[in-house]
Amino acid sequence: METYRLYQDYALYYLTFSILEWLPVFIAEEPCLIITDSLNFCHRDKHLRTNAFVIMPTHIHWIGFDADFDTARLGKTITAFRKFTGQRLSDYVDHHMPRAFSETLRRAGRSDRERQFWQQSRHPEAIFKRDFWQTKLDYLHDNPRRKGLVLDPLCWRFSSASFWLREPRGESDVILSAVEW
Repeated sequence: METYRLYQDYALYYLTFSILEWLPVFIAEEPCLIITDSLNFCHRDKHLRTNAFVIMPTHIHWIGFDADFDTARLGKTITAFRKFTGQRLSDYVDHHMPRAFSETLRRAGRSDRERQFWQQSRHPEAIFKRDFWQTKLDYLHDNPRRKGLVLDPLCWRFSSASFWLREPRGESDVILSAVEW
């Protein structure tokens, strides 16, 4: 299993948060709002900055950083974000999804907890060059179109594509922060 590592020399990261067993939980507004509300809380109260994001049915792609480029605090904030959203989303699954989903979260997770929502790995990638950032940004924004969920990435609500790619800028459920190169 890949270890989650943030390196002190890098401030900007591309992360992927995948649901255990790739369960399609993000197919309704409520679980997506758990994510967006949590990202906004972390922006206001925990110095987390979101540059770009997309919420897919089974996973999330996120580009972000700590407001003061404090890598240690970024790691703690991401851990807290995952723990909080994992608990809230597990509760959502228990009350609103098929029982098989709840059973999967209880059966397939780690043995040291009653249930687990997120896969252990976050696939962290440090972003240190503008062209690499642009590649990840394009990939993230185009993901809903590539997966056949929309014809135009600008139409996917739970994404930063409309905000960054429209003129004038579109709406976003998440407070977004630009990256200066």
